[in-house]
Amino acid sequence: MRHARRTARRITRLAAVGGLLCGSLLVTRAIANEPGTSAPPVPVGERLVAQLGAARTAGSWLGADGRTVVAVTDAGAAADVRRAGARAEVVRHSMRDLRSAAATLRAAPRVSGTAWSMDYGSNEVVVRADSTVSAGDWSRLAGVARTIGASVRMERTRGTFTTRVDGASPIFASGGRCSAGFDVTDGRDAFLLTAGHCGPVGTTWFARPGDATALGTTVSGTFPGNDFSLVRYDDGVPRAPSDVVAIGGGRGVRITGAADPVVGQRVFRSGSTTGLHSGRVTGLNATVNYPEGTVTGLVQTTVCAEPGDSGGPLFADGLALGLTSGGNGNCDAGGTTFFQPVAPAMTALGVRLTGTSGDDDAEAGAGSGQARPGGDVAPSAPPAGSEAGAPGGGGTGTGVGTGTNMGGATDTGDGTASGTGTGADTGPVAAISRIVSTRSVGPGLLVIGGSLIALVAARSMRSSRRGRGAW
Repeated sequence: MRHARRTARRITRLAAVGGLLCGSLLVTRAIANEPGTSAPPVPVGERLVAQLGAARTAGSWLGADGRTVVAVTDAGAAADVRRAGARAEVVRHSMRDLRSAAATLRAAPRVSGTAWSMDYGSNEVVVRADSTVSAGDWSRLAGVARTIGASVRMERTRGTFTTRVDGASPIFASGGRCSAGFDVTDGRDAFLLTAGHCGPVGTTWFARPGDATALGTTVSGTFPGNDFSLVRYDDGVPRAPSDVVAIGGGRGVRITGAADPVVGQRVFRSGSTTGLHSGRVTGLNATVNYPEGTVTGLVQTTVCAEPGDSGGPLFADGLALGLTSGGNGNCDAGGTTFFQPVAPAMTALGVRLTGTSGDDDAEAGAGSGQARPGGDVAPSAPPAGSEAGAPGGGGTGTGVGTGTNMGGATDTGDGTASGTGTGADTGPVAAISRIVSTRSVGPGLLVIGGSLIALVAARSMRSSRRGRGAW
């Protein structure tokens, strides 16, 4: 009996020590994996393009199967791509060739109603002209394309390339109506990020037409050239800046950082006129010659948009990607929509997304990073069949991007519903919830606690033996 008790005590002690070691490892790994501790990895396609250089590559994209494809110009580069686990496609024109073609097009006389972007899949710069381009202008532009060579393809497109100012929207100014994009901060003040063409510096915005109290004033921005602006919320407007974008139907999507889109990636756009819609990124660094001026560096997509959707958010996988700029078509027949990339806009304006790393008022998010390849599902994704959200009539704001109740000035419908518990992610309550969460450090702490109890039990058994003289 004495030997059995001694063996039981040793086993208990060894199990407790082992549990302490395992629990410590679990806690360490959980803390290391907490959001905000490291930026998302750079996508393999972007990394390979950077490593191999513009003379040996011509962009990357996501294939239909979700696998990364890298366009290369020689067999050696193709071998490097395959070793990295991506698929290589040997093409004729390098990225350097495509950039040179785009530069030649930009240097030619400007033709309103035209746009071009790099189509990585076809290894061409595709020039599109809408219905407003005359036969003479088309002929002259085609002549420029012929001087460049086979790296340029010309296409006619239906409709007209326009910015999306007019129409129903939750933010109103004398010059038009737009959609809110993302709530941002410079560390002191709260701002709204939206499209630059919505209004110049000094534009006063209201949550509803005829409101006596202004929502905010545009304090910075640029259009044409780029298409972004910064609206400072007025001090007299109560507000609760949010890291959630509303997608209609009382639902919202939390935004944890900003990223650069990837060609082939599925993306989502929310706007106050047409609600939520999705599509694919088809081109980067697009140039659009709007009637008001030329904008460069845009993201080209198959997502539809209509007047009033301007400035609304483009996002995927919880990452902010862009702001609705303009395009052609509509959400009945489809069309092409261009977006101002959000990461360079925030860099130029010196702001960051509310609720992301560095914000004292909210839990640090994932921070700036790269879009994750293969992201086909929106975070807090809408139910199947709900890609097209209900239109937001006259300022109801079904698709308003920030979910902040437009600064708290008025009730803007579904914009308020996007507060899907964001406040619960900050403060001591959030800290406790993360500790007990099965996805955080909780399992490790539970193992450690059990191990300590086992050590106390072993100690008690030994003390009991001494007290009774039985061991």
